[in-house]
Amino acid sequence: MADQLLSTGPPRRTLPESYVRPESERPRLAEVESDTNIPVIDLGADNESHIISQIGAACQSYGFFQIVNHGMAIGLMDDMVEITREFFSLPPEEKAKLYSDDPAKKIRLSTSFNIRKEKVHNWRDYLRLHCYPLEDFVPGWPSKPPSFREVVSSYCREVRHLGFKILGLISLSLGLEKDYIEKVLGEQEQHMAINYYPQCPEPELTYGLPAHTDPNAVTILLQDQKVAGLQVQRDGKWIRVDPHPNAFVINLGDQIQALSNGRYKSVWHRAIVNSDKERISVASFLCPCNSAAISPAKKLTGEGSPAVYRSYTYDEYYKKFWSSNLDQDHCLELFKT
Repeated sequence: MADQLLSTGPPRRTLPESYVRPESERPRLAEVESDTNIPVIDLGADNESHIISQIGAACQSYGFFQIVNHGMAIGLMDDMVEITREFFSLPPEEKAKLYSDDPAKKIRLSTSFNIRKEKVHNWRDYLRLHCYPLEDFVPGWPSKPPSFREVVSSYCREVRHLGFKILGLISLSLGLEKDYIEKVLGEQEQHMAINYYPQCPEPELTYGLPAHTDPNAVTILLQDQKVAGLQVQRDGKWIRVDPHPNAFVINLGDQIQALSNGRYKSVWHRAIVNSDKERISVASFLCPCNSAAISPAKKLTGEGSPAVYRSYTYDEYYKKFWSSNLDQDHCLELFKT
């Protein structure tokens, strides 16, 4: 099955039929708009109350934001992108050792999204890694390139620290205690999708990933600085999220929408592909522990604001998410009161 990887073999000159979207589901790239007001929040600013206010406004109006002066060394971000490029350049026999199309497997190299279930495939390969606790998973990570485990371990530690900082600021922006969300989500798991989008002969006909929301709490995305590809939906229109120098993109996931009782929205986003260049992205996911009970914060419900979502466990939610295709209806709809 590893021969299905797009990163193996020469660039394709035509798009295989299994990747071609029906006419009504194509990206319509000419209709995508730019937005000069996409929030870019400076976490290094002196006024924390202003940062919290900015995050609250971004979560309500966009469902995502970019952050700068976030505390991660720029050199480590660059190293993460470079080690990704090196990994996907490995010989086919090396990559074949890691290939699996079983979504339950914690360390796997695969392609598209859920290749067992979907009718149309997505133009990407990805390495899926579980990252917490690191000592449990690093021994099973790729041993090539030689510095892979060292670079990715360092990156994962820094991302986890940053993720908890973001969760604290989101909690405060909702008028909750700083550690409210962190406590509710329990001992959070941490996953990573290291994405490789090869050159695509016909970008208008397919996606790297179609429109979806993330099932977790927050996603911390490291974008390719040279090649744009992320697009988000706002007010029914698709807008480009061009890479901002040395920034991370923070996407709100479904669990933040539920905890906030719908005040904050889990952002619909997609990845488009490029006919001239390959693109890399690294998505890090902070996920509730499986037994975490998710429901709207009581402080955000009451007279005039009834709970929009019923209580459920993250395990229940995640199983529903993976049993469907990525581009089906919003999974959170299944958990409304």
